Amino acid sequence: MIAGLSAALGAGLLWGLVFVTPLILDDYPGFALAIGRYLAFGVLALGLAWLDRRTLAQLSRADWLEALKLALVGNLLYYASLASAIQLAGGPMPTLIIGTLPVVIAVCANLIERRRAGSIDAVPWRRLALPLAVILGGLLTVHADAAATGGGVDYLLGIGLAVFALACWTWYPIRNSRWLRARGPGLSRAWASAQGVATLPLALGGIAGYAVLEALGAAPGAGFSWPLGPRPAAFVGMMLVLGLAASWLGTLLWNRASHLLPAALVGQLIVFETLSALVYAFLWYGRWPTPAEALGIALLTGGVLLGARAFRR
Repeated sequence: MIAGLSAALGAGLLWGLVFVTPLILDDYPGFALAIGRYLAFGVLALGLAWLDRRTLAQLSRADWLEALKLALVGNLLYYASLASAIQLAGGPMPTLIIGTLPVVIAVCANLIERRRAGSIDAVPWRRLALPLAVILGGLLTVHADAAATGGGVDYLLGIGLAVFALACWTWYPIRNSRWLRARGPGLSRAWASAQGVATLPLALGGIAGYAVLEALGAAPGAGFSWPLGPRPAAFVGMMLVLGLAASWLGTLLWNRASHLLPAALVGQLIVFETLSALVYAFLWYGRWPTPAEALGIALLTGGVLLGARAFRR
């Protein structure tokens, strides 16, 4: 339990960097950030895969297809949708929608486990009700002052993309956890590298797709100087950081947590990502959290601790 919680915390701290990057590179479209991040991840994974070449050689064709699906949905589609949603609808509402991930994933994972005969991971709903309610209350408190309504086609499209991103990252951790827990230990690092290698052709395909859209005059981010943008050094540096730390190492730690802990508990631990993103945002803006934000963070932390206690047996 301690090892699994520590791994999930480390993954959350690294994944929080993903949310502060659009603030640092605010003059880059979300599509370019997604392609740059996972292109760097894929290139780095090619070198890191050499460390696990024997393990990767034992993966079947079905395993590589699974890695490709996880990379497409949990990496490229999720981040491109999230970044685009924030650009179209503003930050508050998409962030609020994505912030419900711990609740949505825990509920979906527990529904799946309760349908499996003889499952030891499912828990009664009455034991999950309190931690899930506390987590949801914390998320709503953190974003209560920032949440806003809006109108127009762009706003509605942004909300739709945020819901799509929520669906992507609800499916990813449950599917990833079940794959890992169906196999023996020691696959966390190799599976992270496998997903990185699978991401590379997807990112290259995204670049080709952008070139086609640009030729047709329908590319997102009009006026963007593709491919490195107005600040090449900052862009390349941040993409390398995201590719190595947030993508490869974060995935490795998350795989470790997924192997050690039940899927419904792992789903709740994604709240570490939200907490990390909040801390990094406060550091970027150079201010302390408001009383409402501090209360929300306390509720989030308390909900995670209650959730861990529910699965302690």
